[in-house]
Amino acid sequence: MDEAQQEQLTETQRAARERLKQQVADLISKADEKALFRARPTTKELGAGRDACDPAIIYDPEAAPPGPPWHYDVTPDEAAEKMQKKEKRAEKRQKVKETALGKAPKKLKNPSSLQVRFRTGLVYTLLTIACVFAGNIPTMVYLMVVAGICAGEFYYMLRSDAKLPNEALGIGGAVLFIPATYFFGLAGALVVAIVLLIALLVWYVFWLRARIQDVAISFFGAAYTGLLLCGLMIIRQSVEPPWGGLVMFMIFLSVWANDAFAYFVGSKIGKHKLAPRVSPKKSWEGFLAGLVGSMLVWLVMSFIPGLSLPVPLALVFGFICGLMEVLGDLAESRIKRNSGFKDSGTIMPGHGGLLDRTDSLFLASVTAAFLMIAGGVIPYVI
Repeated sequence: MDEAQQEQLTETQRAARERLKQQVADLISKADEKALFRARPTTKELGAGRDACDPAIIYDPEAAPPGPPWHYDVTPDEAAEKMQKKEKRAEKRQKVKETALGKAPKKLKNPSSLQVRFRTGLVYTLLTIACVFAGNIPTMVYLMVVAGICAGEFYYMLRSDAKLPNEALGIGGAVLFIPATYFFGLAGALVVAIVLLIALLVWYVFWLRARIQDVAISFFGAAYTGLLLCGLMIIRQSVEPPWGGLVMFMIFLSVWANDAFAYFVGSKIGKHKLAPRVSPKKSWEGFLAGLVGSMLVWLVMSFIPGLSLPVPLALVFGFICGLMEVLGDLAESRIKRNSGFKDSGTIMPGHGGLLDRTDSLFLASVTAAFLMIAGGVIPYVI
């Protein structure tokens, strides 16, 4: 290419840039004061390469039709309305707290942190025992409530971490896993998982702000908080009454024993950190004590009528479930640390959120169900 051709090419490029700048200036001059450009206009947006059948380009959010995929951002009025509703809900919660505090006895008005933790834990324990021993339906409803609340706390933390999960579909899926397993077994849980995935894909396709990681988070949250709890429902149904409720309660008790043994031993003699970057307070001494607590509960479980559970097998199952309980606790701690949260919620004063109390239960329940089925302890056909 000689010098004349080079100059001609340069002049052509300069003219093209000038035309592009002029088209941008014309578009800006035609737009009203409320029009906002989220990014630099592309060549296709400026008119080049567009087909006659292409939809019109909308630059003003107020001129866009409502609903996906055109409604990208909330208007200032909508944002103000959301903030106002949030403030009203905060005021209502504060009034409820003040009313409850005013009616409380004097000796209960200024409890220590240990007293608050003990009372909250006592209420949670008594409610769990009542629902577990009341029958299959109360157990199902109890697990549905636990799954729904835990899923809501999970999505709240992830949304604060700049994620956009679909809470409605995720919480609905987490709740539906329990009754589907109760009425239709594992086939019902599989159907719920497939329907949930299809619904999330439809949401992803027609809501342009959603990203594929948001779909993954929405599905994972439902499976993590709902699907894993189905193991308890399977165990409750598989053991003949009245021992099914007792077996399920013993699984809860193994989780609580693991936490209690680990806490008291770790706080007294714990010196070697188990996972300092994830949960700095956990120690290897507490970890081993927690495994012992879990194994002791499973040892007692081997004497429950209706279970074909030899003592050596019970100890092995207790050890494996203890490992899964610790893993579940550390996994939830990692989620909180990544999202910048100390507690997953405030529904349980002194403990944090319900997810903080049941994080060990998720993996323990599905592990216990798998071990009991694989070991022939409970009669369940997959």
